[in-house]
Amino acid sequence: MRKKIVVIGGGTGNFVILRGLKKYDVDLSAIVAMADSGGSTGILRDELGVLPPGDVRQCLVALSNSSRVMRSLMNYRFENGNLGGHNFGNLLLSALEKVTGSFERAVEEAGRILYIKGKVIPVTLNQVHLKMILKNSKMLDGEGEIYLSQEIYQGYKSIYLEPYPTVNPRVIDEIMNADLVVLGPGGFYTSLIPNLLVEGVTEALQKTLAKKVFVVNLMNRKGQFTTHKVSDRLIELVKFLGKDIFDYILVNKSKPSQELIQNYSEEGDLVENDINKDERVIAADLLGPLASVAKNDLIKRSLIRHDSKKLAKEIIAIVNNI
Repeated sequence: MRKKIVVIGGGTGNFVILRGLKKYDVDLSAIVAMADSGGSTGILRDELGVLPPGDVRQCLVALSNSSRVMRSLMNYRFENGNLGGHNFGNLLLSALEKVTGSFERAVEEAGRILYIKGKVIPVTLNQVHLKMILKNSKMLDGEGEIYLSQEIYQGYKSIYLEPYPTVNPRVIDEIMNADLVVLGPGGFYTSLIPNLLVEGVTEALQKTLAKKVFVVNLMNRKGQFTTHKVSDRLIELVKFLGKDIFDYILVNKSKPSQELIQNYSEEGDLVENDINKDERVIAADLLGPLASVAKNDLIKRSLIRHDSKKLAKEIIAIVNNI
């Protein structure tokens, strides 16, 4: 029987993992955060009243076995006119939601169009917004503001979804039936944590017999954490989970060029592995090539990312030993 791997996160992080794992004979499911409110997705939410398509689209493309042209079409971003900055795949998912009357059905139909291997499952089907109240009482309203904030390291009072959402029942089933659950990488407060704020998700992660792995980000986004240490990210994640559930912690051990680090220094710094003595740590070369970002993208994104093949190889080695 094929091993079942469930990946929990947002768009870019899930994309990297899923694209690599797709090539292996495993049962794949992606659980996707639904609090995206930036860029093209944010505009579609506001103007059409649809659920956020952006992160779901990235997961669908990652799992797609359709032609290269079709995958490129799903990622195509218009440059000019009223559609400037909009992504074709986002528009398609929003149109499918209107036609089918359900975002869940829209995702299923898009999956058929793209011949995806595996499943893409929104963590909730409720319309929600991510909010954070800082210690100075400033409100960060929406995923976009939180992602760009450089004040979070000074402390926050709360982070929550409004209104409080109900979980997509399929999410609990997937977690409970998994052999391995992978959390991260991606925006810590904007892609990973929003999944854990949905009712029932952390409880399922505590109860499932699946092994769990935390994939640590390569970079520390400026202003998000007080230090660059892996231990701080683990402590913060455990705070949301209720207890330390991890069997494995996957950390990158290679470094980008000094020139690239300097170029990125305005955005953040390398995450420092300070928990090498923890027997759960797997330190490996996970660094990918420099990512390219569309010049007309409405969101500023990290250029230093994991390598899909390297990351998948380590995850498969873990699941094969379960």
